[in-house]
Amino acid sequence: MRQIARDTSLTAISSGFVATLVGFTSTIALIFHAAQSLGATPAQVTSWVLALGVGMGLGTLGLSLWARAPILITWSTPGAAVIASAAGGGVSLAEATGAFVLCGALMWLCGVTGWFERVMNRIPVALAAALLAGILAKFALLAFAAATPQPVLVVGMLLTYLLGKRLWPRYAIPGVLVVAVLLATVQGQLHTAALRWEPALPVWVTPQWSWQAILGMGLPLFIVTMASQAVPGVSAIRVFGYRTPVSPLMSWSGVITVLLAPFGGYAFNLAAITATIVLQPHAHPDAHKRYTAALMAGLFYLVMAALGGAVAGVLTAFPPALIMGVAGLALLGTIANGLAASLQDTRYREAAVITFLVTLSGVTLMGVGSAFWGLVAGVLTLFVEHFRARPSDTP
Repeated sequence: MRQIARDTSLTAISSGFVATLVGFTSTIALIFHAAQSLGATPAQVTSWVLALGVGMGLGTLGLSLWARAPILITWSTPGAAVIASAAGGGVSLAEATGAFVLCGALMWLCGVTGWFERVMNRIPVALAAALLAGILAKFALLAFAAATPQPVLVVGMLLTYLLGKRLWPRYAIPGVLVVAVLLATVQGQLHTAALRWEPALPVWVTPQWSWQAILGMGLPLFIVTMASQAVPGVSAIRVFGYRTPVSPLMSWSGVITVLLAPFGGYAFNLAAITATIVLQPHAHPDAHKRYTAALMAGLFYLVMAALGGAVAGVLTAFPPALIMGVAGLALLGTIANGLAASLQDTRYREAAVITFLVTLSGVTLMGVGSAFWGLVAGVLTLFVEHFRARPSDTP
């Protein structure tokens, strides 16, 4: 504990808070929609928030301490969209819970067998960097697009960021957050009327099994979680130079999912966008001490879980432009570094550009998001360019 206290800095605490804030607020509405689509009661919806917060908090704390690296566990955002979509086919909450358990078991299997890590080891760093840059650039574009409805707020945050980078670079992002809250308060954009302070209580749902739920929800949930989050999540960790073994991260994510599925923890996996907030130098100038930023995020996740019923009100009090703006500005350096790393090697440059553009496009095919298809497009480009190519044919 003393070592952790010595390694922790103010920037690590603020980065952990921003990662938690962005992680919860960016998709909490989708989580609520998914639960309600399955017919969940208000108490069960609160249980989902509790289970997801506990899973992310304990998973982040445990894996970050084990690896001494910033490992951020989060819920499956594309998985929530799959749940909401499949719920329209008549899947009950109990059957969906059985599908969640199946998804976790398959994730555990990918981890203990090493299948997923063997695939990731064959992906060039240039493609991984391009994939990460494409994901983050899409997020940053939304931040600047928010200037249309909220010009004062977004421009104010941008100016604060630029001044902060010049005058106090280590505290630029915390400064942006403080100024954004002040501007939103002055403009009357903090919606505090709906705040409710209620404790969170777990609600057990006994899993049931049906082929409809397994094929229509369980397998698609597993596929999109691994393709849309596990791949970019591992890419983010490796782009920043951490060589943490991948298989234990996958297997423990699966175990957490199986244990918490009956309470609403439908799928956990590595974070990608929010992970970069605790992975970059903003979190801590010393890469060996950056794990403390993830620990702070884990603690904030547990606080969010304990608040339960109040979380929705607290998170919706902030205007969307504030959340998008803080996240987008926090990711600018990572986007630039990702693009630089992806274009550095001329052998992979065209494949990296295609990976970046397809990922940035946001295309969705067969229910799988653009992160997966960007990687597929990049690998296909490499195959066409280099398969059986003579040394003189390779640029």
